[in-house]
Amino acid sequence: QVTLRAGAELDAHRVNHYTLTLRAACPDEEEVEERLFVQVTAGQLLRCDAPFASVGRSQGAAGAGWWEPWVPAGTGFPWLCCAAGGDVVRVPADVAPWTPLYVVLPQPLGGLTVKFPDFLTFLLPVSLQFRLQNQDTPLTLTQRGLVLAPASGFQPSGDTQTFRLEIEVMDPHGHNCSGAVTVEVLPSHRPGVTFLEPQRAVTVPAGIGPLEVVTQVHASGDNIRYAILAPAAPALFTINEVTGEIRSTRRLEVAHARLLVRAYNTLHPADHATATLNITVQGTDRRAPSCSPAISVSQVSETVSPGSTLVTLRCTDPAGTEGHLRYALQGPPPSLARFCMEGPRLRVNTTLDYDSEVVAAMGFQFTATVVVTAGGQPPRSTHVPVLVTLTPVNEFTPACPNGATFTVPETAAFGSIVGRVAGTDRDYPPESLEYSLEGGAGPTQPFSIDTRTGEIRVVGPLHSQWHKSYRLTVRLTDTHNDLDPSKRRSRLCDVAVRLQQAVPNQAPVCTPEVQELRITAGLGSRQPVTRLVCQGSPDGTALAYTITEGEEQPSHSTTQPLTTVCVALSRPSHPGNEDGRFRLEGNTLFYLPHDLAEPRTFLLLVEVWGGPSAPRRSTVVALVVHVTPRSTPVPPSTTTQHTTLQKEPLVVTRTEAEWHPPAWFVAVLTVSSTLLLAALGCTARSLLCR
Repeated sequence: QVTLRAGAELDAHRVNHYTLTLRAACPDEEEVEERLFVQVTAGQLLRCDAPFASVGRSQGAAGAGWWEPWVPAGTGFPWLCCAAGGDVVRVPADVAPWTPLYVVLPQPLGGLTVKFPDFLTFLLPVSLQFRLQNQDTPLTLTQRGLVLAPASGFQPSGDTQTFRLEIEVMDPHGHNCSGAVTVEVLPSHRPGVTFLEPQRAVTVPAGIGPLEVVTQVHASGDNIRYAILAPAAPALFTINEVTGEIRSTRRLEVAHARLLVRAYNTLHPADHATATLNITVQGTDRRAPSCSPAISVSQVSETVSPGSTLVTLRCTDPAGTEGHLRYALQGPPPSLARFCMEGPRLRVNTTLDYDSEVVAAMGFQFTATVVVTAGGQPPRSTHVPVLVTLTPVNEFTPACPNGATFTVPETAAFGSIVGRVAGTDRDYPPESLEYSLEGGAGPTQPFSIDTRTGEIRVVGPLHSQWHKSYRLTVRLTDTHNDLDPSKRRSRLCDVAVRLQQAVPNQAPVCTPEVQELRITAGLGSRQPVTRLVCQGSPDGTALAYTITEGEEQPSHSTTQPLTTVCVALSRPSHPGNEDGRFRLEGNTLFYLPHDLAEPRTFLLLVEVWGGPSAPRRSTVVALVVHVTPRSTPVPPSTTTQHTTLQKEPLVVTRTEAEWHPPAWFVAVLTVSSTLLLAALGCTARSLLCR
């Protein structure tokens, strides 16, 4: 009988013909030699993967279908190796239950595509049968040829555990192959589940409502879950399997309970630990602590030192746990920034500044609440309201303004404002200054000052021949900057007042003072007639012009001499510009054309003056304007004649009343005012001394 040698493979595509030489010899007979021809044809055969079925292989071959090397423990991916009896898979002992460890891949690969896990793809034949030939293993072989970890995971051990699987694969035609895989379970380096406090006593007050947190247990490890082992059906408590919080199931009365709590790795339930809790529910006094004073009202100056104690609370706990009272300060941020609690003492935390807009907006008062809390479940607390009023301290001296120099004309009327002394004070409120003039008002100092605003006014005659300037001494005194009215600060400031000499008011001079003009009415909106040339005061004050009087005469009046015209203007006459035929814009006279049937002559008086001085001095210019319609022939000569005539001057006078008191009256008024102020001061001092 001729058979194939174990492990031999036939491949018709490589060698399809074999010649065998057979020799046979019987005893006492000659040896016979024959040849046997073996023809190999291609066919469908089932062969297992070489690593799985081979006697030996090199490390790292991917015969099992997993092409990643072994990664750290806990990932669930095995590391494939080799041995004389088939493949070897090394896995950590803490892999999760039902983790795929190995897959059997017969050759050729073809058929159904199966994905497991999600990022790995294997090609498995559709109708293959996999059978585990030995049953002495906790591992599972699926119908797809997957080797899975035990349903409860591997048992933790300090040594390496070895499991061998012998697997046979068969197709529908009866072809089969077999192989073996060895699973080596390595000791896990992951720490086991451990309770931080295996024994614990918890005391809670009676009266806790349902589902309130009583305590919480903590265990170290991975994938931790918690459960109450004893009592099997707890009546008073329940546990959150993820966080370990133990809550009440109903309102607790005085009682004692013993709980046995287990913590376990949800992926490896065999990795677990237990802890014992002794819970005591005891009755307690539910009254809150009492404090004295119950309300704290204090007043402190702005210069108090940081760290000073404002109030010390004396609090007692009805349950007798005064040593376990906690003190906390609550309130708006400005109060929390300036005050703090050190035990039962309320202290100043930082410098208090009264001179601040922020503090002023709060009414110079700080409010807060001291919360006194006693221990227990639930905590009991008492609230002590706190009101701190900040008082001012006069810390700073008023400051003088820079460059207090004013200029006033010597013709300034009585009561005219010279200027304002703007003193400053860094104390709050900033506008609480009083102003006074050293020496008072008199002939040598004809000024007064407003005590509230600091405005300096003229109260006497000014003569630049007597004084070119005055040097005044103003006293700045602060008020309302301290609780003690006597604590006031003052400063003397120098103020200079210069006199501006009056410039004589002269009437403007116009050249010429009488003009005779001839124009032909045009068709435009307006046409210039003449421009007045006048010279005002030397200080360059702008001049003002206005048409004050006038007269319109018929055309034959153009033959009248200018002397007659001036006489006519000096008499009362009708206004010559009622219909707005002429307009003055500055010193230029314009004519506004109208429909004229015949030539006309207009007599105008223009008043010219400069500045608002009193009395006003002005000059009058006389204008004779001959207007000829465009259709009317005009004389051969159209030259404008400027003639200066001797005429009676027209003087406009305005009278303003002004009173200059004699020197003896000013002296008497000053002495009387001084005596009156002295009497008022004595009266006020006597009233304050009572």
